[in-house]
Amino acid sequence: MLSERRLQVLRAIVQDYVGTEEPVGSKALTERHNLGVSPATVRNDMAALEDEGFIAQPHTSAGRIPTDKGYRLFVDKLAGVKPMTAPERRAIQNFLEGAVDLDDVVARTVRLLAQLTRQVAVVQYPSLTRSTVRHVELLSLAPARVMLVLITDTGRVEQRMVDCPAPFGEASLADLRARLNSRVAGRRFTDVPRLVEDLPEAFDAEDRGTVSTVLSTLLETLVEENEERLMIGGTANLTRFGHDFPLTIRPVLEALEEQVVLLKLLGEAKDPGVTVRIGHENAHEGLNSTSVVSVGYGSGGEAVAKLGVVGPTRMDYPGTMGAVRAVARYVGQILAES
Repeated sequence: MLSERRLQVLRAIVQDYVGTEEPVGSKALTERHNLGVSPATVRNDMAALEDEGFIAQPHTSAGRIPTDKGYRLFVDKLAGVKPMTAPERRAIQNFLEGAVDLDDVVARTVRLLAQLTRQVAVVQYPSLTRSTVRHVELLSLAPARVMLVLITDTGRVEQRMVDCPAPFGEASLADLRARLNSRVAGRRFTDVPRLVEDLPEAFDAEDRGTVSTVLSTLLETLVEENEERLMIGGTANLTRFGHDFPLTIRPVLEALEEQVVLLKLLGEAKDPGVTVRIGHENAHEGLNSTSVVSVGYGSGGEAVAKLGVVGPTRMDYPGTMGAVRAVARYVGQILAES
């Protein structure tokens, strides 16, 4: 374990390097920070930090920079994230409250996160498997054609066309709509198959084929593989940090194009807390020079999806964590009210 003084020196090195982009020397540290010890003691502490792998010397200058291990300890020992100011909180709330639907919420969230953090923003759409049915609407388009509209508690809307095996009257459609909603509205998606399995038996024999077809379409909608969707924005922000990527920015950009990679980066939505993955903690090789800060969001106590940012390891961790957490909180509120 590091002594409190050496931890203080590491904090100062991280803060200065993030702020100045220049390797940090002992003279600069003693001038900028009230460490309460002599430059010689700071040099000894820096030598010890380097021996333990928390800082490194990038070239022959006297300055040092944090390593992934140093950033990790800095983040783990953070007393707290940087709170958003009252004007920033109002701006976030006003910007997100103008959204007209879920797609707009996600698009605005991506834009806002990218602007606030000046990093790449990634927002996952709420997962159907963790959602609740708000309402199922059935609309007659033709005697044997129905539109099924599934609305979730997170504001997600899924539409499907159903070609029925026989004409289905308005009265029967209204009856099916009422019976269906009485069983599934307010229930978890994972419970729906069990709740509707015997529903066709409640209808006359000539209508059972159509009812089964509608239910099959509903169940297919619940389990479709393509439900894991996300939106990304602010990729151009990476060009501001070209020197933070040791060889080239290309592997980072290529990794960001892979949706599967990004979903793995964000991690499981069931973990609602702020997660920080630094450098080589990211399994994808192309992202070994980046850090990912993510957090779960949702309309209740449980996260239904995640959002976060990707940027160089030399990032303002307290500020980024504070921004990501604040935005997630407001997105959750808007989903709850939608």
